[in-house]
Amino acid sequence: MAEVTVEEIAAEAGVSTGLVYYYFGSKNGLHHEIVRRARDSMLHASEPKPELPPAERLANTLSQLVAYVREHGPTFYSLVRGAASGDEEVRAVIEDARRQQTERAMAVLLELGVEETELLRIAVRSWVALAEQALVDGGINSDLADDELVGYLERSLGGVVAAVVPGAAEALFGAPAKA
Repeated sequence: MAEVTVEEIAAEAGVSTGLVYYYFGSKNGLHHEIVRRARDSMLHASEPKPELPPAERLANTLSQLVAYVREHGPTFYSLVRGAASGDEEVRAVIEDARRQQTERAMAVLLELGVEETELLRIAVRSWVALAEQALVDGGINSDLADDELVGYLERSLGGVVAAVVPGAAEALFGAPAKA
């Protein structure tokens, strides 16, 4: 984005440069809003369906997330890679998305009876990072079938949880996690 000027952005959008400055204050302000909207779009597209039982809700949420990544690959890629940005506000927006994804997974696990511990929270937050990379590699850079990718994400969460709480995979899948 550093090489693109506000004038070029305004021309592409068919608005005056003054309007861009009026609404966003600066090019950085516009960038921050783009990152916030990308986060909100991803979270909205993968909103859990509370009426589903926990394990089905997880599978459905992951399916929706894979569909979002397939449809909005460059946006998702920019969002998850934005954490490397030197911009504190961009990093904060991305960390908020990761926190919300962690909370969604934790809610399912707690509903399934997995005891909350500090290590479990760390493990689930780590799984979110693993899931992001799997979604980039399997959802954007691959023709991997959606159900295969969703299954991997479910099993990997089960494996991460089982590493913290032996036997917890049974709560998620009804049977020990298999490779």
